Amino acid sequence: MAHARMTLLDIAKRNASDPLVGLIDEAAVAHPEWMLGDARTIAGTQYKTLVRTALPDVGFRRANEGVETKKSTLVNRLVECFIVDASWDVDKATADSAEDGAEAVCAEEAGAHMEGAITNLCKQFYYGTASGAAGAAYGYAGLIDMVDSGMVIDAGGTTDNTCSSIWAVKFGPKYTRWVMGADGSWGEGDIFEQFVTVSSKQMLAYCQGIIGWMGLQIGHKQSIARLHSLTADSGKGATDDQIALLLEKFPVGLVPDVLFMNRRSLRQLQDSRTATNPTGAPAPFPQDSFGIPIAVTDSIISTEALG
Repeated sequence: MAHARMTLLDIAKRNASDPLVGLIDEAAVAHPEWMLGDARTIAGTQYKTLVRTALPDVGFRRANEGVETKKSTLVNRLVECFIVDASWDVDKATADSAEDGAEAVCAEEAGAHMEGAITNLCKQFYYGTASGAAGAAYGYAGLIDMVDSGMVIDAGGTTDNTCSSIWAVKFGPKYTRWVMGADGSWGEGDIFEQFVTVSSKQMLAYCQGIIGWMGLQIGHKQSIARLHSLTADSGKGATDDQIALLLEKFPVGLVPDVLFMNRRSLRQLQDSRTATNPTGAPAPFPQDSFGIPIAVTDSIISTEALG
């Protein structure tokens, strides 16, 4: 990718213990939003950004005549972090009976919960509180909630609940970035033994708490753009022409860092390209469109509603 900014994994490496970094590293492989997105930490759990929404209207004047003084239009936007809880427990008797030992079982359980957390964080990145992820209503708003209406292109698909989207995203301090609250710490505690309640009965279990604070900032309103209603309908899939219309939404000098799409959209984009090699072999899967790198993700679904 063109940019090389601090990511969530970099922050985890700086702040977390070695075992947790390993969990995050392995779980993040299939989630480009997590691996590529710019990130920052904050001491608390929220902050306000100062955003200029309009420039002063400055122009010419005649000699010996004054002008009205003008000013920028500025607004504050609140960025909040929300609790992410990947804590887990496992029956001690079950873990102890495993052929490879309780330590391996606990490591597997911790890895699974961290991967589940990152998977849901990345779904939330696009779909916000409607992502369908566990506890989504208690999390941050996503790109779909914050995209400006002037940064949206309709691909024209007509079959409801079979739609997908392509997102063009600009990362950076003034644009789109992940935010980790509480100084970026994921509170990974030691694995310990404790009685837990299961169906109103007590069970001795291995337990671990993995808790963090996560949020999402969209600064400049033209840092994200959406191409939606991509379907399997004839002529309504992803094409370079559609992506060109999407990129046209960005002002001169503000170039998105990445195009996020799912595998269906990638295949549709490949289908739309004509192979020009001497052997007549199919065109390869696209790596970029108009120089903007493509990142394929499973977090964008193909069952979105129209619009």
